[in-house]
Amino acid sequence: MCLINLQFRDHPTYKLIVAANRDEFYGRPAAPAHFWEDEPYILAGRDLTGMGTWLGVTKQGRIAALTNFRDPTNLEAGRLSRGAVVKDFLAGTHSPKEYLQSINAKQYAGFNVIIGDAERLFYYNNIQEESYEIPPGTHGLSNHFLNTPWPKVTKGKEKLASYMAQTDRVDLEKIFTILADGDHAPDTHLPDTGVGLDLERMLSPMFIKTPDYGTRSATVILVAHDGSLTFAERNYEKGLFKEDNRFEFKIE
Repeated sequence: MCLINLQFRDHPTYKLIVAANRDEFYGRPAAPAHFWEDEPYILAGRDLTGMGTWLGVTKQGRIAALTNFRDPTNLEAGRLSRGAVVKDFLAGTHSPKEYLQSINAKQYAGFNVIIGDAERLFYYNNIQEESYEIPPGTHGLSNHFLNTPWPKVTKGKEKLASYMAQTDRVDLEKIFTILADGDHAPDTHLPDTGVGLDLERMLSPMFIKTPDYGTRSATVILVAHDGSLTFAERNYEKGLFKEDNRFEFKIE
């Protein structure tokens, strides 16, 4: 996943709003969001290569979401799949702090992860091996550190905060429209992450569409103050709408 926008404990109706896009090569197989047969309390899409996931929740209200850290010098082969970081937290019972302390940072290529629940969220990256509790407010994460002001991060935070300030009850289509913004950032605003200007341009929109890589799914998670959880996923096939999936339940 390459973009996670969230508003945390800053709204009269919702404890947590997550609006996220997953970007991946079109050829990497994945299953849409579902309750897993081998871990029936986990609701998430699934990477069918590493068998982990990029974003998921549990019936008990645990949540985890991961992005890769963009660094062309940190792509060593043979490391563990980063999707296991999300899967193992969701499948376990450790507190966020205990779980983060158990991660062997050197087993994975660079990543960021957000874990916790609608009461407390924690951020960790294995580049700086840094973790901290996320304060209330609107936050954004792409392929650098939390709230790094890349154009897509800044735009996503601003659009989500603006929309949520205008409504007491979310219209999912409004958030999916925000996530479908395919406008490229001006060259003068692009970061320099070592991948070259042409690729920086292609990766700059919130919604990415290239010949072989792009936004595969968009996900909206809503956790209301009454403990009800909505998980809505929109899947794409090479940049075109494919299907919607929606789940609703009360946190146990």
